[in-house]
Amino acid sequence: MGTQTVLPALYIFAVLFNVISGDKYVIDDTVGLGRAFDGVGGLSGGGATSRLLVNYDEPYRSQILDYLFKPNFGASLQILKVEIGGDAQTTDGTEPSHMHYENDENFFRGYEWWLMKEAKKRNPNITLIGLPWAFPGWVGHGENWPFDFPDITVSYVVSWITGAKQNHDLDIDYVGIWNERNFNSKYIKLLRYTLDKIGLERVRIIASDNQWEPITFVMLLDKELRDAVDVIGAHYPGTTTLPEALKTGKTLWASEDYSTFNDDVGGGCWARIINQNYVNGRMTATIAWNLIASYYQDLPFGRDGLMTAEEPWSNNYVVESPIWITAHTTQFTQPGWKYLRTVGHLNHGGSYVALTDQEGNLTIVIETMSHNHSVCIRPPLRPYKVTPQTAVFSLKGSFALIKELQVWHSKFNFETKKPVFFQKLNPIKVSNGSFTLDLDVDEVYTVTTITTGLKGSYPEPPPSAPFPKTYKDDFNVQTPVFSEAPNFADQTGVFEYFVNLTDPGPHVYTLRQVVTQRPVTWVADADQTISIIGDYNWHDVDVSCDVYMEKKNGGVFVAARVNKGGGSVRSTKGIFFWVFADGTFQVTNDLSGKVILVEGLSPTRAHVWYSLSLSVKGNFASGKLDGYELWNSVVFLKPKNGWGAIGTSTFELAQFDNFVIGP
Repeated sequence: MGTQTVLPALYIFAVLFNVISGDKYVIDDTVGLGRAFDGVGGLSGGGATSRLLVNYDEPYRSQILDYLFKPNFGASLQILKVEIGGDAQTTDGTEPSHMHYENDENFFRGYEWWLMKEAKKRNPNITLIGLPWAFPGWVGHGENWPFDFPDITVSYVVSWITGAKQNHDLDIDYVGIWNERNFNSKYIKLLRYTLDKIGLERVRIIASDNQWEPITFVMLLDKELRDAVDVIGAHYPGTTTLPEALKTGKTLWASEDYSTFNDDVGGGCWARIINQNYVNGRMTATIAWNLIASYYQDLPFGRDGLMTAEEPWSNNYVVESPIWITAHTTQFTQPGWKYLRTVGHLNHGGSYVALTDQEGNLTIVIETMSHNHSVCIRPPLRPYKVTPQTAVFSLKGSFALIKELQVWHSKFNFETKKPVFFQKLNPIKVSNGSFTLDLDVDEVYTVTTITTGLKGSYPEPPPSAPFPKTYKDDFNVQTPVFSEAPNFADQTGVFEYFVNLTDPGPHVYTLRQVVTQRPVTWVADADQTISIIGDYNWHDVDVSCDVYMEKKNGGVFVAARVNKGGGSVRSTKGIFFWVFADGTFQVTNDLSGKVILVEGLSPTRAHVWYSLSLSVKGNFASGKLDGYELWNSVVFLKPKNGWGAIGTSTFELAQFDNFVIGP
């Protein structure tokens, strides 16, 4: 009975003591320093995640880039990782290769070159990384395994690195092996040897952009491999690592992380992992997939970027919470700073890290996120015990004489839906080497000697608007800056601007599908090629396009109500109007052509231009060839809505012109 009365009293005393005195945390460099900080970054690619960004008008496009890359303005990203395009579907679309064919080199395809230059323009010190997700088919000799021909694969990847320098004055700092696929030790060693041989010793190798194992185990047994690899990069490590990875002595990175919806829950996820990737796993860089949600939202992983820019037709964009959560670290540290060994978890939930430039500057980042966001791939929100707490930080060693610290604060307020992000508070006084913070749940604080932080802003962008009800493109771009036409999003194959010098007529400038061999794929590309466009909510629409088959046994289509893309492209449904060079046509309910609604004869053949028109209303569809009705009143039940599209029956050359879509 006496024990039952004493324990509550002791408990109450302990709680009161904590409230009065606070939990104490020491920030001290006399015990030595931890690992070197390598930065926080974003990933463009894997795939086509920045597709719509290039089509924004100025000044909005530059504003978006400033929020991402401009130092002391927004996210102030320190790392940009891009996909080395491989002509294949790699999550939300395909990214073009610099070598579609073995005898072909073009270092101006796609937008990743442009994006790297824009990032470098804003931050000359930004770290650039390239990683293949897929490879053109010729690299693997028609097989889905490029490492059977390591010399060819090395030559292909190295040409991308040297082409970046020669054509764009871009120095690539790191290169990876093959995204989330089995690595090959022989290939890695040959890549290192080749880079060294041509004077690119400074280009470092990341492996294997998958899990910690088996690369760690193999490196511990193979010194030559261990010497070749500079960074062990893991994907979605859940803030933890393995003792064996630490045992290698290598730099450890979360080389892809985050992957969640960029609302405030996603921002909370991001706050947690930036801190705890080091606290729990000693990872010195964290790279978010993806950099910016600039692809059609109804594709897989819609709005999984650090911010959103998915409407180039309206120029609307949204600066999301992950931008400001990133700023809590990046605006007050730089790559090369050192973590202190005195980092860790807060006693009542959350974590703190401390970094120094070893020249007297100190930055402490604190987070108290209340949900378990350790792995950020759209996680179920599991409660994570965090309670309000008072924290007393005692500064020792080189920091003992600090008298004042700048304070930046974010609070999510999940219940009230009234968050506050990256707000500058009054400086905090350091008394007798200590300062105190009252920490609530779901907050982020940066306490720092750095005085240059800034919450940059621009006037509100134009309001959001749906895709134009009527959209036309004649592809008459004589000096294309980017290979793809605005707002088209290739899902299998690559559709590029083309100058048709053999056609003296109206079809000199066209859009051409150029992939003629199935790539070394990362996901299951369709057997057909397809590029989507428009508003996913469209239902009653007309789609028309001039088409030109270059293959004698080829075929092309226009489509409406296309309901899938990305990694699900093989199972895409819709209304597809096909014509073939053998003089036939089909109407199918799917991209694969298995569900045939109607078929028959047509006068079509290769090397002749035709005009296809598809009209879809309610549950009925009809089609015209060169203005004459070829079929009508075909009945179908689903899908009820979806994008418009063009494409080909196989990986084949074909051209498109005068595209129109509307109600």
